[in-house]
Amino acid sequence: MKKSSLLNSELSRLVATLGHTDEITICDAGLPVPQTCQRIDMALTPGVPGFIETVKAMLSELKIEGVVMAEEFAGKSPELHQALLTVLDEASQETGQPIEKTYMPHEAFKDRTRQSRAIVRTGEFTPYANVVFQVGVVF
Repeated sequence: MKKSSLLNSELSRLVATLGHTDEITICDAGLPVPQTCQRIDMALTPGVPGFIETVKAMLSELKIEGVVMAEEFAGKSPELHQALLTVLDEASQETGQPIEKTYMPHEAFKDRTRQSRAIVRTGEFTPYANVVFQVGVVF
């Protein structure tokens, strides 16, 4: 049995195949997923799994150098937005490298997700709880 924290086989496979500058999206239950992207649907019931839980699980095995979020996230869902920033700051402190944060209008964000290697759909029911991870390198 796999020893590390990320047990989902689809997510583990995805992480193992990502390279520098690849992008993946972690999203709430409502974000449209383009048919051109791999969908990894984790949603079970409203709120399960949560957005932050999923972000933390992915960060346990993934190095990121940047994130992209919708401008509306901070205004419409300030508590979850702050929770994400806190998790990102913790990840940055662990690696000793900054994580660049970019914001764009939600419609542009949805277009941006088309570049993702995969979109991980959570059970999150909080508006704008979406983030694109830009993959870094561990060396």
